[in-house]
This record gives sequence, structure tokens and C-alpha cells, in this order.
Amino acid sequence: QVHLVEFGGGSVQAGGSVKLVCAISGYSAVPYSVGWFRQDLGKEREVVGGVDSDGTTMYADSLKGRVTISKDNAKNALYLEINSLKPEDSAMYLCAADTVPVAVLLSPGLTPAYSGQGTQVTVSS
Repeated sequence: QVHLVEFGGGSVQAGGSVKLVCAISGYSAVPYSVGWFRQDLGKEREVVGGVDSDGTTMYADSLKGRVTISKDNAKNALYLEINSLKPEDSAMYLCAADTVPVAVLLSPGLTPAYSGQGTQVTVSS
């Protein structure tokens, strides 16, 4: 069982940056991928990106260049940094994990086995 808790959301001015943290606890006998998704009210869930168990990182094409995802295995934490924030980046950001490759974790048809409650990011212009 893997438990995920997100931190770091809040209100940010457009053009600024935010760094979110996903604290990972629990144990999985099988290597797993972890990733970030976001969802705004009335909109579908959107992939941000993720990290495979071997460290391979994938990002949504629409966010490449503005986001960095990193994982600290020693601290059991996953990080998401978003730069040059825009009002359209406002959303609930959720961390998720599953015992599949990161490409599968981020695919539209998968509901991850583990997910946090999310942390809200609101970008004001």
C-alpha cells in the first residue's frame, strides 16, 4: 500500500513559480511510477508528467519547458516545479502512483492505483 500526500499549493501571481511536494509513504514490493496530474473545476484531468522507477521522466508536451519533476528516493518525495505560471495553470494538482511504466501511468485510460487528495494552485493575473 502506497500513501501519497501533496503539499505546497497556494495563491501565486502570474509569471511566478511554485514547487509542489508529494510525500510518499508505505511499501510496494513491485517498483512503481509516480506522476502529477491536474484538474480544474469542470474540466477533465490533465497529465503533467511523471517519473518511472528507473528515473525516466516524461512530461506533457504542452508543459515542456515550464515544468520540472524530480524524485528524491532518500526523502520519499516527488517534486513538481512550474515556472512562468499562467492563470490557466490554476487547478488541483494530484500526485499518483501505480506499478506500471510511467508511460502507462500517464496514459488517458488508466486510473492510478494510488492517488493523493491534491493541493490547489491558484494563479492570479
